[in-house]
Amino acid sequence: MNIQIFGVKKCFDTKKAERYFKERKIKYQFIDLNEKALSKGELESVKRSVDINDLVNIKSKEYKNLNIEHIRSSSVKEELLLNNPKLYKTPIVRNGKQATVGYAPDVWTNWE
Repeated sequence: MNIQIFGVKKCFDTKKAERYFKERKIKYQFIDLNEKALSKGELESVKRSVDINDLVNIKSKEYKNLNIEHIRSSSVKEELLLNNPKLYKTPIVRNGKQATVGYAPDVWTNWE
């Protein structure tokens, strides 16, 4: 397994995801979205497993500030996510070509 957790340190669900993998002694790489955003390739990989609409955190301040609730285009949403990492719903957990958004231990159990 090659686990990557994309999240922010203050996010409760991100902390729970880290704890999930620590308790099972599964190594993972944590990427802080406040420091480094997903690359275009990483976003493409995640999009193969997750709908782009599920990646957007509609409760974030960034979402409200950008006033983007009317946007329907996937390519526009993708561009906004690449340029505004605070828009992501976290954690995004990747295992190779598989990915989840949010706290999803029921899916991660199948990865073991």
